[in-house]
Amino acid sequence: MSTKKTTKTTAKTAATKTTATKTTTATTPPAKSAAKKTAAPAKKAAAAKKATAPAKKVAAAKKAPAAKKATAPAANKAPAAKKLPESHAALVRRARRINRELADVYSYAHPELDFENPFELLVATVLSAQTTDLRVNQTTPRLFAKYPTPEDLAAAVPEEVEELIRPTGFFRAKTKSIMGLAKALRDDFGGEVPGRIDDLVKLPGVGRKTAFVVLGNAFGVPGITVDTHFGRLVRRWKWTEETDPVKVETAVAALFPKSEWTMLSHRVIFHGRRICHSRKPACGACPIAPLCPSYGEGETDPEKAKKLLKYEMGGFPGQRLKPPPDYPGKPAPPLAAG
Repeated sequence: MSTKKTTKTTAKTAATKTTATKTTTATTPPAKSAAKKTAAPAKKAAAAKKATAPAKKVAAAKKAPAAKKATAPAANKAPAAKKLPESHAALVRRARRINRELADVYSYAHPELDFENPFELLVATVLSAQTTDLRVNQTTPRLFAKYPTPEDLAAAVPEEVEELIRPTGFFRAKTKSIMGLAKALRDDFGGEVPGRIDDLVKLPGVGRKTAFVVLGNAFGVPGITVDTHFGRLVRRWKWTEETDPVKVETAVAALFPKSEWTMLSHRVIFHGRRICHSRKPACGACPIAPLCPSYGEGETDPEKAKKLLKYEMGGFPGQRLKPPPDYPGKPAPPLAAG
């Protein structure tokens, strides 16, 4: 009995092993099949990449010529021509044309200080520093009524002179200047205003600007008066870039014949006061706009620009209480009515 059981047990064990082997053998192919299934999509993806790579290259190759075509015209375009600087000859022509245009517009241009003789003009010009010609014209009638000659002014009481010229501002310094020049005229020039610039600039309070005002308007000696208006406008017109008055004077003098210097000064100053203002130039009402390289700095609308015009061009009184006979504007009111 024991032997039979052992044999049966052995047989069962062998059968079990055989079954396990068959089972293992039977399950192996599905594992391989799964691997194949997993590998298949990967191969397809790789194949797809290979397939799309050339397509991308082709697309890129197709786009490349298009980009070249787009940029080709730009490359073929000639570079923008640089604006050549204005030659001296061209500058002279433009500057003289501006002067002619201003002469047509301001045919009545004149010195805007009231005076009866060289002494009055000299004193009035010194007083005009840091104030308007109008304020000077409103102040000098009482001054000249009391001190009509250099001798009278030289002997005046300083405090009384200060009170008379107070409306012009800086009255203490100006009193010192006008009394000093009056004494110099009395002591060194026989009570007469000299007609030479070298003599004039030696007088207290008298610089080149004042000297040229007196020489040009009291003696008929040509000169360029570089005040704030004149300097501002000639720089706007690119006649010069200088800011020093003496250098401005030299640069502008080289553009015009001497005979034009005095009237040129009046025309430019008139234009600066009436149209080409410092802060809001009336570009839209400017007669020389086509010749001005700074056109557009101010108001360009014609109607708005007209509202910016001053003095006779805007219908307002001028700066002189006693203007020349050909002046088209209204005389300024005296100080009491101002």
